[in-house]
Amino acid sequence: MTPDSAWRLHPQVSVRPEPFGALLYHFGTRKLSFLKDRTLLDIVRGLDAAPDVRAACASAGVDGPRMDRYLQALGTLAASQMIEEKTA
Repeated sequence: MTPDSAWRLHPQVSVRPEPFGALLYHFGTRKLSFLKDRTLLDIVRGLDAAPDVRAACASAGVDGPRMDRYLQALGTLAASQMIEEKTA
C-alpha cells in the first residue's frame, strides 16, 4: 500500500457504522473486517474523494507520527481487498 497513491473502498464492500467504529463486509470474498476506530472509518470514507491516502488522513485530522498507525491499518485493509488502488 503506497500512501502517495489514490485508493478507494472496493465496490463490493459494504460499510456499517457502529459505535465502536464500523463493520466492513466484502460480498465477493465474504470477509468481514472490524474498524475499531471512528477516525479510521473517516479515512476509509474519504479515500475516494482524496487525491491520495495522505490527503485522506489529513482530512480526517491525522498527521505526523499518528499517521503511521493508520497507514498500517489501511495496509491490512488493502491486503484483505477491502480497499483498492484506483486505476487511471
